[in-house]
Amino acid sequence: MTFEDTDFRQETLDLDNPFDLKLVKDFLASLGFEFDPSEVECTMIVYNLKGELVGTGSHLGRILKYVAVAPKFRDTTAFALIVTYMTEKLLKIYKHTFVFTRPENSVRFRGLGYTEIATAEPLFSVLEFGFESIFTYQDYLKTLKVPVETANVAAMVVNCNPFTNGHKFLIEKAASENEVVYLFVVEEDRSAFSFAVRWELIRKGIAHLKNVVMVKGGMYIVSGAIFPSYFLKNEAISDVMQKQAELDVKTFANYVVPVLGIKKRYVGTENYCKVTGAYNQAMKAILPSFGVEVIEITRKAVGSGADSSPDYISASKVRKAIKHDQLDQIVDFLPDSTREFLFSDESLEIRQKIKAGTGRH
Repeated sequence: MTFEDTDFRQETLDLDNPFDLKLVKDFLASLGFEFDPSEVECTMIVYNLKGELVGTGSHLGRILKYVAVAPKFRDTTAFALIVTYMTEKLLKIYKHTFVFTRPENSVRFRGLGYTEIATAEPLFSVLEFGFESIFTYQDYLKTLKVPVETANVAAMVVNCNPFTNGHKFLIEKAASENEVVYLFVVEEDRSAFSFAVRWELIRKGIAHLKNVVMVKGGMYIVSGAIFPSYFLKNEAISDVMQKQAELDVKTFANYVVPVLGIKKRYVGTENYCKVTGAYNQAMKAILPSFGVEVIEITRKAVGSGADSSPDYISASKVRKAIKHDQLDQIVDFLPDSTREFLFSDESLEIRQKIKAGTGRH
């Protein structure tokens, strides 16, 4: 290659500009990627002095996406230039970054200082880089660890959007059967109810359970960095979704289970959400090999529905009732903490947001 081939320049694209959008979409399509501009905040390209498009990279929050280099330039510094530029940009905002890539590309990111967290063959590896890491999260978990006399140590992961009597029932069930229960609360703020609100509703609702330890999920428990499909509107089960669920469960098994000595993971049966159902299946397939028993509890029901089938409690039904001004019809779904909040002015902004929204969460 000549100097003109490998003297690279970089430029940030304006994705509101049809020309820029077509440029990156066509380039990525030629490499087998389908570019969705709604999934990125910023996109950059690299080109050479001949005007050839060499590569591109994007990010959404702290997550690197659509990092790709044309085959002709894969033995040049183009890949390192893109990843280094995007990583340095993100580290000015966040303490660390993540990247999804195909397993065969993991080695290239590791060569630039990224650390692999988990792999779900053949689709995904997830890696991270920065001033914090999965090991920082483990240090946080160690501060919460409770000394125990038995092996009856359980975990649950909840979003509680919002906290319902169904969640309360499952937590009480786990608490009654174990010496300690670690309750991981999804920290990602992509739900109608913010993390701060969800945390407080749960805290008040389980204050009587002295052996339950609330744990922040951080970036590693059902987060946009590890399991973005959980937050998508489309509930169609896909290989992508299943592999992302696998990444999340493997991360939990490899990094959380050994620190806290978890032997059981409690889940509720999933009657409505296909995404959560796929996640439950991933747990059943993976966790037993790590010495963790998956215990599935039938959802709590209140009376019966119009077709005489059990009327199972779900947070989605609560949100639907809010959307249609029918809260009075699902009062039995709500523990005191949630009921008091929803019938107060404090929840007005959230209720308005739900009425105006169309998302699954």
